[in-house]
Amino acid sequence: MIVSASRRTDIPAFYFDWFCRRLREGFVDVVNPFNRKQVSRISLEPDAVDCIVFWTKDPAPMLGKLDELSDYSYYVQISITPYDMDIEINLRPKSDIIKTVQDLSMRIGRERVVWRYDPILLNDRYRIGSHMAWFEQTSKVLAPYVERCVISFIDLYAKAKKNTQGLNLRELSDDEMHELAAGLSRIARESGITLQTCSEEIDLGRYGINYGACIDGKLIERITGKPVNVGKSKSQRPLCNCVESFDIGAYDTCIHGCRYCYANVSAEKAGQGFEGHCAASSVLTGTLFGDEHITVHRTK
Repeated sequence: MIVSASRRTDIPAFYFDWFCRRLREGFVDVVNPFNRKQVSRISLEPDAVDCIVFWTKDPAPMLGKLDELSDYSYYVQISITPYDMDIEINLRPKSDIIKTVQDLSMRIGRERVVWRYDPILLNDRYRIGSHMAWFEQTSKVLAPYVERCVISFIDLYAKAKKNTQGLNLRELSDDEMHELAAGLSRIARESGITLQTCSEEIDLGRYGINYGACIDGKLIERITGKPVNVGKSKSQRPLCNCVESFDIGAYDTCIHGCRYCYANVSAEKAGQGFEGHCAASSVLTGTLFGDEHITVHRTK
C-alpha cells in the first residue's frame, strides 16, 4: 500500500507531530470530503505500508523526527517557487527553506528529495524572464541535493480564479509553455537535474522533458527494491500518471495561504480547519462523532 501525505494539505509543515502519533498508533482515519459519515481507516503498520509519499512546501518539522520513519520507505516532494508574499502568504524565506531541503537531502539521500517547480504562473510581475533567472539561480544551489524537478503550468480552476482575483493571472499559451520549457530544460541539463512534467497534455519531449508522476511507481520501486503491482490512479485527472495510493489528508486545512491553491475554498476556511486540529485525534481535523461507517483498509 502506498500512502500519500498529502495532496490535500501540508502534513510535514503543519501536522507532522500528529502524523508521527498516527504511525505509533498504527492507523489513521480519513473522512470522505463529500460525506462525513464515510470514513476510511488506513493501516499504518510498517508491514502494510510499502512507501509514504510526502508533499510539502517546508519540511523543517520533519528534520528532528526522521527516526520516527525508520521502519518505512518514503520520499519527500518539496514545492519551491519564485513567488513572494503577494501569492504565497505564509511561508518562511525561500533561502531558509532551501537550506532545510539541503539538510534533509544530506540525511535521507538526494534520490528521495524531489523538487517541484509548481505551478508556473505568469502576470505583470512574474514573467518568463524572471522565471528563467530564478530557476537558474535556484538550480545551482539545489542540484547537488535533488535528482529531479517536476514542473506544471497553472490551471485556473474555480477556487483558484476566486482566490487570485487582482493578480491578473491567465492560462499560459502553448507558445509560452514551449518558451519556458526550452529555457528551463537548458538550465536543468546544465545543472544535472532531470526535468519532468506533472499532469500536462502538452508534449515537451523535444526539450528532453518527459511526462512524470508524483506518486511515481518507478521511483518507489527504486527506493523500496520491490515491484509496484498497482495500476494507474483512477481518482486523479486523466492526464495524471500517478499510481494508486491512499491520501490521508483533508481539504481546507493548509495555512500557507498560497492563493492559487486548489485544496482550500478560502484562507478563512483553511484557518478554521487548522484550528479544528487535535493532535490526539485519529482524523486530521476535528473528531469522529461515533455515527460514522468506518471501512478498514489494510493491504499487505
